[in-house]
Amino acid sequence: MPDSNGPTTTPQHRADVAVIGGTGFYSFLQDPEEVVVSTPYGETSAPIALGTVAGRRVAFLPRHGAHHDFPPHAIPARANLWALRSLGVRQVLAPCAVGGLREEVAPGDVVVPDQLVDRTYRRVPSYVESGAVHLPFGDPYCPGLRRAALSAGPDLVDGGTMVVIEGPRFSTRAESRSYAAQGWTLINMTALPEAALARELGQCYASIALVTDMDAGAEEGSGVGQEEVFALFRANLERLTGLLAATIAALPDPAGCTCSSWLDGVEPTYEIPTPEAATDGAR
Repeated sequence: MPDSNGPTTTPQHRADVAVIGGTGFYSFLQDPEEVVVSTPYGETSAPIALGTVAGRRVAFLPRHGAHHDFPPHAIPARANLWALRSLGVRQVLAPCAVGGLREEVAPGDVVVPDQLVDRTYRRVPSYVESGAVHLPFGDPYCPGLRRAALSAGPDLVDGGTMVVIEGPRFSTRAESRSYAAQGWTLINMTALPEAALARELGQCYASIALVTDMDAGAEEGSGVGQEEVFALFRANLERLTGLLAATIAALPDPAGCTCSSWLDGVEPTYEIPTPEAATDGAR
């Protein structure tokens, strides 16, 4: 496996928990410091902010970039997860905006999904580029992280299947109705390959999904629009940051979790970085 060429990280440039989300989440870090991390997969979406939440060292990475630079299909997911792992991150929380597909959910609900369906087609979905390394992914979300998230508030929805579409366009009404007919609950554009890449690196991963709208096939009218999605997400930002802080305070010890123990006895054909991998330094 290749070695990283960057300088060694320092203790203050490490974290064991990460949040991958929107730029509005910067405010929940206490005295953040930005670091730039070199990766074999190019640049991350943005510099990584490091700070403290609930007594834990937390890394924050804006998924779409500091100024929403990356559309869903162009997010450098492999660089993002690799960089976080190189800082020591073992647990990843992924707040995201989702559409609702069925009447079990409504705008304003916060869901902790338990299943994923992949309907993307242009993204690099894996670190595996040679050899036979087959990821067990029957349960794509970490059970320990899901329990911690569900303990963060009394009104969270436990479970649901999220279908991940390629984007950046929203679904047609026929597509949306087809997804709902399969029994799928939520629709999103960013959860994959992010969740699978985290598992390949032995990281625990869970989504905290805010329903911002009902998808085109789930209601009458013109269908979902960008502005309503952004507006409802902004309106719930304080609520989400509170849920994230409570979740981080309740996180279990990741040691022995099946999210990483699947690698026991496996010889990966890709590099899994350690905290001694690369940063280019603080800003």
